Amino acid sequence: MATCAKCGGQLLEGATFCGSCGTPVTSTASTAPVASGGAAASAAPATASSGLAPNVAGALAYVTLIPPILFLVMEPYNKDKFIRFHSFQCLFLTGGVIVASIVVMILSFILGLIPVIGWIIGLLIWLGFSIGFFVLWVLCIYKAYQNQRWELPVIGKLAAQQAG
Repeated sequence: MATCAKCGGQLLEGATFCGSCGTPVTSTASTAPVASGGAAASAAPATASSGLAPNVAGALAYVTLIPPILFLVMEPYNKDKFIRFHSFQCLFLTGGVIVASIVVMILSFILGLIPVIGWIIGLLIWLGFSIGFFVLWVLCIYKAYQNQRWELPVIGKLAAQQAG
């Protein structure tokens, strides 16, 4: 594994920026992973020529459902394991949020049958669910932008399997 010339931190394969200090990887550090694995050699020039660094593309994957689908289909991005991982994790996270919101909706409806107290409890459940999802979403964007492959508890393993 290559190391950063500025801080000495370890670099991920095909990384264009150091995950520790954010310094762009120099040409000597980016050639070190090429010797150990040929996949990084084809992924690094493709993402560099496209104009999007892998950490920016990984963060953009969480914005809506359109970027992860595009990243999984478009040529330079679907070769990068980091971008593929975050794209799959975003899709699985969205599916999980849809299922969880259906459960919360049913629970709120049942609690809504109880006058006043049930409505307040249902509203608090929705508020906690919404704030929790928003914090998780912002944290995923932040971790992807910091060039970290942060796996969520259940769906992270599924996303890692799909990304390869």
